[in-house]
Amino acid sequence: LRIGIGTGPVVAGVVGKKKFIYDLWGDTVNIASRVTTEGVPGVVQVDQRTYQRLRNGFDFQEPLTIYLKGKGNMVVHRLIGRRAETTGSG
Repeated sequence: LRIGIGTGPVVAGVVGKKKFIYDLWGDTVNIASRVTTEGVPGVVQVDQRTYQRLRNGFDFQEPLTIYLKGKGNMVVHRLIGRRAETTGSG
């Protein structure tokens, strides 16, 4: 299982005349798809924008630069897991 997550604007809509399908389009979807394709099995990879939103609550490995078809070199982060909550004693 490979998972890639991108954060950003998308366009959503229904396509079809006889059988309707709801779909999403846009650069964000393309980046998430390419990050997934270049990912390692069993690892969640996120783009820089997603990392910025999640970094305070989750731990990540050191960033990697990978080549994404149609996008060039891009920095991705591999998710380790939820950051352990620390309780201060004063």
